Amino acid sequence: MNKKKVYILEDRGVLFVQGKDAKEFLQNLITNDINKVNENNSCFASLLTPQGKYLFDFLIVKHKNGYLIDCEKLQIENLYNQLDLYKLRSKVEILNLSNEFVVAALSYEKFLEFDGTKDTPGLTIKYREDPIFLDPRKKELGARIIINLEKLYLSLKKLDLISSNIDEYYKFSHEIGIAQKNTDQLKNKIFGIECNFEELNAIDFKKGCYVGQENTARIKLKNKLSKRLLPVQVIKGELEEDTIKYNNNEIGKILIKNEFPFASIKYLNENFDEKNEFNCGNAKVKIIKPSWIK
Repeated sequence: MNKKKVYILEDRGVLFVQGKDAKEFLQNLITNDINKVNENNSCFASLLTPQGKYLFDFLIVKHKNGYLIDCEKLQIENLYNQLDLYKLRSKVEILNLSNEFVVAALSYEKFLEFDGTKDTPGLTIKYREDPIFLDPRKKELGARIIINLEKLYLSLKKLDLISSNIDEYYKFSHEIGIAQKNTDQLKNKIFGIECNFEELNAIDFKKGCYVGQENTARIKLKNKLSKRLLPVQVIKGELEEDTIKYNNNEIGKILIKNEFPFASIKYLNENFDEKNEFNCGNAKVKIIKPSWIK
């Protein structure tokens, strides 16, 4: 990522969870430990089905007396409704601030120029009262700022940043193996742990109970993780079918079909070798296995 560039992620939405029970409320639901989130640290987390299947993923940032939740905007209403469903009698208020706040991404190198920063994923500082944090998934994704829309452009000018095409950011995210676009297409189709959430620091196996915890822990403890969500590179043709094959043996299925495709891949299967080209209907594809996946 270029140090001068900033990506205004208008396709991200922002919720704000506050109230006396906000911390306990989130702790009982999300895959990560909310106790990690404070003025100096933010986290990546997910919300799963009771069976451990993917529903939502998001970044959580401490802000004033509550928590900002940065989620893909096309999922923000559904996430709001899901959290509201779980609220019951909890003393919690959930606000959709997506029309007031915006998320912007800047480079890792630019983040390190701020006072008080260091090379620690999740590290959070304040810039003119707005949180800036190094992406807790992978530092290569750079940092994010969650800021009131009215303040955005003045802050970018003061920081000497140039707004750039967000497709550059998402192309880079796809190349390093992190799905951020059209993640609604993953819903109920893949276990959260198969989305590489352990490696992306979204799961805390010591925190205790949360929704979907039982199957997530079982897959981990019994070493049953045989599939991974991996990026797909189209070599020839178009993705008109879902099934990925090698010598007529199925090794995976396309789950996210849009411009930055991802597939559930049997990465331990004897027919999978990341050096090979695979068939997906009439298309030829390659599967990218990120270096951070062992």
